[in-house]
Amino acid sequence: MQTIAIIIAICVAAGILFWRSGLITKNKLGKVKDSLQNLFVRAEKRGLFRKMAAFETDYRSEYPHFSILEDNFETIQTECRQLLEIKDRLPNVEKIGGKHTAGGIHSIKWKSFMFKSGSFIPENCEMAPQTAALLARIPNVYNAFFSVLDPHQYIKPHFGYWKGFVRYHLGVVIPNDNQDNCCWLRVNPSIQNNPNNRVGFERKTQLVEQGEKYFWHEGRGVIFDDYNLHDAANESDQIRVVLWIDIARVMPWYLHVMNKLLLGVAYMESSVRRIRSDAKVAKSES
Repeated sequence: MQTIAIIIAICVAAGILFWRSGLITKNKLGKVKDSLQNLFVRAEKRGLFRKMAAFETDYRSEYPHFSILEDNFETIQTECRQLLEIKDRLPNVEKIGGKHTAGGIHSIKWKSFMFKSGSFIPENCEMAPQTAALLARIPNVYNAFFSVLDPHQYIKPHFGYWKGFVRYHLGVVIPNDNQDNCCWLRVNPSIQNNPNNRVGFERKTQLVEQGEKYFWHEGRGVIFDDYNLHDAANESDQIRVVLWIDIARVMPWYLHVMNKLLLGVAYMESSVRRIRSDAKVAKSES
């Protein structure tokens, strides 16, 4: 498997070089991405990197830098609350990320304050400089933003888009610190229950209901595999905010190299540059 992976790594690198030189198309590069995605799935099944449980809170041995955020939670929460005072100016998630997940899951009352999408967004970082500085200390982060979900909103079941990521959530503003369990995330990690994105909404709903729920709490972090089927909700009467981070998954070095190569190119794509542009917070008219 390692030999095959190294050969594919060389092919990925060559494909990226050809793409950058204009000798192959974006569609062909997409096929490289699909091949690499399938390789990661097979590698996980063969135990080359571990399969994650639905939710994990004991992750510091693999992802130690997340302690930086948890140790500075009050600073992050203070800056977040200040941003909530201009909540109406924050971009809708549908505007900046709707193309990356099928099924229209983003067309709800859900806003974001994005710090980083491949690279940092300086205009936004200036509005929450201490949080941005903390994020800059964490290696291998590709996406980082405050996920601001309005009351009584439901994020429909869906699959993530990249097996090479691990997703981290830090509870920042959680109504009543979730004493009534109104704010939750649900993941079904079963291989048998994660066929592919072609599964219809009704079947996804049936499968995700067999998953496990996690209830956010302020100052506490959790990681999960976004590639698995999942949904989420804010059933409270108040806004819920988590700090959302996508970080490169811990893998054997040869898979890690492939992951980094492809992600490096993906985040230079024009579509991602548009995301960074659309994610900028609108300036006040006053």
